[in-house]
Amino acid sequence: MPNNGFYDLSRHHRWANETLLVFCQSQDEAVLQTPVPGTYGNILDTMRHLVDSDASYLRRMTGAWPDHPWKDDFEVDLPTLSERSRILGSVLIEFLDSDWDVDASNEAYGDDGAVFEIPAGVFVTQLFHHANEHRAHVCTAFGSLGIEPPDLSAWEYSVVSNRARVIVEPSTN
Repeated sequence: MPNNGFYDLSRHHRWANETLLVFCQSQDEAVLQTPVPGTYGNILDTMRHLVDSDASYLRRMTGAWPDHPWKDDFEVDLPTLSERSRILGSVLIEFLDSDWDVDASNEAYGDDGAVFEIPAGVFVTQLFHHANEHRAHVCTAFGSLGIEPPDLSAWEYSVVSNRARVIVEPSTN
């Protein structure tokens, strides 16, 4: 197991995206298309944006693809997003488990048209921040619609991935 501090972070990211995408697939299309104020947009568009952004960040951080692997292919269904998310999660894990250069830089683009030179470490930070924010938007959207979203916490990840171990059994009272 790599000892670089990214082991659980990268695996939680992949697990949380996959868990949320599987949950989304169990919902009605009307639920997925409902816009919720204060979030990115409807649930499906938010998940499309999250996966598309992961691809963009990973392409620039890792050089895994010469260009965005699914450029301009935004109107995809949830099974396609799930498959892409699995691929991206594996690329992220492989990259972060390697001996990568935190200062290797690439371009990032501002909303106003500015172009920045950004080190890989900042891309990594943005990838995790961005995904957490949009997963929270999706969970907020579900909650506002009266649907209990899945638990995407690091604690839940540690249980389902066997990274946690019980040291005191709960009482049965």
